[in-house]
Amino acid sequence: MYFEIDDYNALKSALQQMCHAFEKELSEETVFNSRLVATELLSNVLQHGGGRAKFRVERAGGEIRISVQCENAYRPPEKSVNADLLSERGRGLFIVDAYCERRTYSEKDGITVFLKE
Repeated sequence: MYFEIDDYNALKSALQQMCHAFEKELSEETVFNSRLVATELLSNVLQHGGGRAKFRVERAGGEIRISVQCENAYRPPEKSVNADLLSERGRGLFIVDAYCERRTYSEKDGITVFLKE
């Protein structure tokens, strides 16, 4: 699946389509985890990455691969750190890393995360 995201309505629509496709074959927990991770990555792009994203979701070999590429050359830190408990921001990448098997970055694909099915 491939989507271009430029606002929160497009984000919501893309996530609904992804979840609808996943609900047919994957557990409720896997669908939730995929939606949570994609939401965090895409929200970060809308807020910090230039406001537009290319969003790709693929399934292969028992994994879900989610790639998010933004307009600007934002490169996430290699290691995530949890924000202060009372902070309103700063947990997104930490949450993503907690749910994913691994996370990579490349100029071509942007941020790519892998979740078990």
